[in-house]
Amino acid sequence: MMAIKMGKHVYCQKPLAHDLYEVRKLTEAAREHKVMTQMGIQLHAENCVKYVVEFIKSGVIGKVRRVDLWSGKDWGGGTRPKDTPPIPETLDWDLWLGPAPYRPYHPTYLPGEWRRWWDFGTGTLGDMGCHIIDPAWWALDLTYPTSVEAEPGPFNEETYPQKTVVRCEFPARGDLPGVTLTWYDGANQPPRPQELEKERNLPDQGGLYYGEKGTILAPHGGNPRLIPESRMKGFKLPEPSLPREVNHYQDWIRACKGGPKPLANWDYSGPLTETILLGNVAARAGQKLAWDGPNFKVTNLPDADKYLRRQYRQGWTL
Repeated sequence: MMAIKMGKHVYCQKPLAHDLYEVRKLTEAAREHKVMTQMGIQLHAENCVKYVVEFIKSGVIGKVRRVDLWSGKDWGGGTRPKDTPPIPETLDWDLWLGPAPYRPYHPTYLPGEWRRWWDFGTGTLGDMGCHIIDPAWWALDLTYPTSVEAEPGPFNEETYPQKTVVRCEFPARGDLPGVTLTWYDGANQPPRPQELEKERNLPDQGGLYYGEKGTILAPHGGNPRLIPESRMKGFKLPEPSLPREVNHYQDWIRACKGGPKPLANWDYSGPLTETILLGNVAARAGQKLAWDGPNFKVTNLPDADKYLRRQYRQGWTL
């Protein structure tokens, strides 16, 4: 936020921020100050994601009303350690904590384990959702969902669930029908599609896109395929319709130098991230949430608003 207010362009890793309020404020500020932004969903610039978008937008499988997406990662579970080892000389622990509530240093929180803690991370959904939900968001021209509900595994006030199912309902967009998008993580996996050959297993991470004319299996980081595989025999790829001149990082650098807006700019990736983080809000709220995205409001459970924005430790402001 400080950089934006100084008029500086910003590249920021996914999921952009810790909570929905921060994402919304950053997105609005970037637009107001006319800076170029990019969120770190690197595959957004790669052919594997663009093929998914081109497959669906070309009508290969017809209109899509259902998408199942998943990650086998487990960024949840754990209890706060009670011992208090000394802080390494190379670490500014107070700065690392940032706006989060103070707690004693412990190596269990870093460098990577912070993802599983409510105070620091956003769980598996925030870690992998931005990557894996991105192709669906792009291909189906999704906007804010009208409702989000979650079925989390056991969790506590300290750490995220080790497994979750999140279901988002999206409204019709022009001539595109409404879509049910379901996210599975940890030990959860989507129902096995009837079209998948018996000898094949679903990949550890990826997506299934169900259309009126067929189904696409898109492994995370791999090229999409019609299933069963026999449907790929003689299949001709749709004509490329998305730019492929530069990679994800050069896309942002080119924009900073006066070029076109980056593909994963925050006007695109901000609403995507808000929707993903709303799944964590639904998990904590414990019931289905009706969401008014434009007005940033849970309309059926006002008590859930407290999960949209965290309280900052003294000395920290947005």
